[in-house]
Order: sequence, then C-alpha cells, then structure tokens
Amino acid sequence: MIDNPQTVQNWHGKLNLVYSNRQDSTQLIYNHHQAPFKVQRPFYPEGKKICHSVILHTAGGVVGGDRLSSQIHLQPNSQALITTAAAGKIYRSNGLPARQTIEIQIDANACLEYLPQETILFNGAIYRQDLRVELATGASYLGWEITRFGRSARGEKFLQGEMRSHTEIWQNGIPLWIDRQIVPGSEEVFHSPHGLAEKPVVGSFVCVGFPLSEEIINQARSLIIQNSDAGVTRLQQGFLCRYRGNSTSEVRSWFTNIWQILRVSCLNRGNCIPRVWQI
Repeated sequence: MIDNPQTVQNWHGKLNLVYSNRQDSTQLIYNHHQAPFKVQRPFYPEGKKICHSVILHTAGGVVGGDRLSSQIHLQPNSQALITTAAAGKIYRSNGLPARQTIEIQIDANACLEYLPQETILFNGAIYRQDLRVELATGASYLGWEITRFGRSARGEKFLQGEMRSHTEIWQNGIPLWIDRQIVPGSEEVFHSPHGLAEKPVVGSFVCVGFPLSEEIINQARSLIIQNSDAGVTRLQQGFLCRYRGNSTSEVRSWFTNIWQILRVSCLNRGNCIPRVWQI
C-alpha cells in the first residue's frame, strides 16, 4: 500500500450528475466526469423508480494538493441512491491540503440517499470536505459520513495532520442543519474525552425533509451499540445519529439498520443493500 505517494500528479477531479423523472422512471440524464472520477452504469435493483449509482475514484486515494468537486442534481420527483465503490483513502500529506467539495440540489418531491463508504485518513493527512445540500419543498435527503482516523488495524494513530468537515443543509433559504468539525492530529486530541477519546472511528447520519414519529426515534436509540459513544437527536425536520467508537463495521451496521427502518416506514421502500457493499 502506498504510504506517501509524493510523485503522483495532483488531480482536479470533477463530477456532475443530473437525474430526472421520465415516465415514472428515474434516469441519469447527464453524466460528466473528469478523472479520477468515474460513474458506473445506472442500475435498478428495486424497479425503475429508484436509480442506483456507484461512484469510483480510479486513482485509489487522495493526496495533498488534490481538488475534487461534485455536483448532484435531482429534478422534481426523481429518486436516487448514490454510494461509492470502495472506502476513500486520504494519504499522508506532502505539505499541501487535499479538498473535496460536494454540492447537492434536490428539487420538489425528490429524494436522495447519499451513502458513501467510509473514509480512511492516514496519519499526517490534511483534508477538508465541504458538503452543501439544497432542498426544495417536499424534497428529502438521507446521508451519512463515516471516518476512520489512522490505519488502526496497523496500530497507526492520527497524531499529525488535520481534518475539517463542513456540512450545511438548507430548505427554501432556511438552514435545517449546519455542522462544522475540526480534528487536528495530536496526542491530546486523540486521548481527550472531548476529542477522539482513543476511539478512531466517527460517523454522522442525518435524515431531513419528512416528519418522523417518536417510535422511529426510539427504535434508532434502541439499536445503539454498547460500549460506543452514540446518540440520536431529533431535528426540526428529521433526526441525526452520531457515533464515536472503534469499529467501522459496527457503525455501518447501526446506520444501515436505521436506514432500512426509514426506507420501510417512511419512504415506502423495501430492504435493499447496494451490491457493491457485498463485494
């Protein structure tokens, strides 16, 4: 595995996806990608109404100086599920920061499930991600972000570098959720109960755009894994799940179980796990 690919050329990848509802089928009507991004051919494991897309990062990882930008637009009444083909890797920086910007527009009565696989930050990585979601009336969004700080399976800790995450979700000019995080790599932050508390995996799962019953909230809380720092918070138009623990598979399992409950109870959909997760 590459530890510090200093000689790799910096990427300025771009991705632009537009989905449209046509004759009761969601279609990917515009797909423009610039390396290292690539998108697999859309597929429909649960019928034509919901378009599944898988994003690939063909370079295998992100290095200092890389700039990645994505624009995703769901036109009215379209429904899409987007994930990634593999875990993202942010390599140790050569001194330059790496940055990813994601802009999502969801039009009236459209729904996006944005469920990328986890991101692994190598010790010494310098990385910033900005995500902004714009919702129209009746639109909904379910999305998660899972991050592992350091390759802990190799005993690596995130003691150098920095991660910044900035997420904003708006609807008709009103902020529904704004979240800013910064995790500097240091012994103090790694061990502090106000930092990572020696638990290298963190995750956030947010659902906005439709009302949720108290029963759904209680179900999500009942599934919280023991010996992890996790919680569920009701938002004005949705809810938020947070996790801090030791296992990527653990948080993915918790988030996935909640997501499946939401699909059945709130979105009138069945259980459907993206096939790329099972490879």
